[in-house]
Amino acid sequence: MPSNSNSSTQNGASDTTQIELTFDNNRLATILFGQYDQNLALIEQKLGIDARARGNNVLLNGSERETNQAKRALDYLYDRLLKGEEVVASDVDGAIRMAIAADDQLSLPTMESAAKLTMAQVSTRKKTLQARGPAQDAYIRAMERAELVFGIGPAGTGKTYLAVAYAAQLLERGQVERIILSRPAVEAGERLGFLPGDMKDKVDPYLRPLYDALYDMIPGDKVERALAAGVIEIAPLAFMRGRTLANSVIILDEAQNTTPMQMKMFLTRLGENGRMIVTGDPSQVDLPRGVKSGLIEALDVLRGIEGIVACRFRDTDVVRHRLVQKIVTAYDNKFSETKSQDSSE
Repeated sequence: MPSNSNSSTQNGASDTTQIELTFDNNRLATILFGQYDQNLALIEQKLGIDARARGNNVLLNGSERETNQAKRALDYLYDRLLKGEEVVASDVDGAIRMAIAADDQLSLPTMESAAKLTMAQVSTRKKTLQARGPAQDAYIRAMERAELVFGIGPAGTGKTYLAVAYAAQLLERGQVERIILSRPAVEAGERLGFLPGDMKDKVDPYLRPLYDALYDMIPGDKVERALAAGVIEIAPLAFMRGRTLANSVIILDEAQNTTPMQMKMFLTRLGENGRMIVTGDPSQVDLPRGVKSGLIEALDVLRGIEGIVACRFRDTDVVRHRLVQKIVTAYDNKFSETKSQDSSE
């Protein structure tokens, strides 16, 4: 139960709706509203309504659609607090996105009903991640039902982090025996020879984001033991050739920097009871001019095949610092302008 909230709705001639919510736990209500009511301020900003807190009550004023979206978001966040989970600004933003998506009737399997938000989650013993928006929700649900999932979109959308978290969840539950994490080591050519140290020293800097996600989801000592035992393997893409990986979750990160041959080689490593997740950003290809991205080709070649799902993130799905979304949008706009100018010359 989100809360024992009492709500009343009054419709005036101006089509303005007023909803009053009461949350039983005063301490949790204070956390829900945020320091200096900053969470309510975010709801006001995103939904264009007025939200005023009075003790453990909040009064919502605005259009019927937006006030009901705010109610669903607040009920969902309060329910999380009742479960002992943390609620931060990015969680509030995600709840708002999901409430809007419910009304927009997106073709995503995300909602039980329009009255209540349900978000997909990934859980390990160390951490539970809730989807922060409809794109992440669809992505998690795709990983649950498909053998091969593509997570496509800009930096900061959580596509790699959620993939590693989902792999850790499957490993903890005994649904797979191994996790294999890979990415093209240096751009697309994996030119490692000039770097100092042994092979691990050479590739570790390029695989660091995968390590970071692992340590966030699994206690450090268990990660070290799993790495030593080969239960978790982190390797450059070239090491995948000639292998068949059964009972494993295999993740390929930065896949836009694979060639078509590399991508085909990787995809054909999938073995019995295997899961494969491929992440990348087609707008950030570092391949030499004239070399086609294996990721872009794969998305075209594999379209419509049962058991394969492609989830696409947009700049509006960025869940890092609010400026990251603006930076991604600015660069995308600049790229579009440059491309348009080049094509007109």
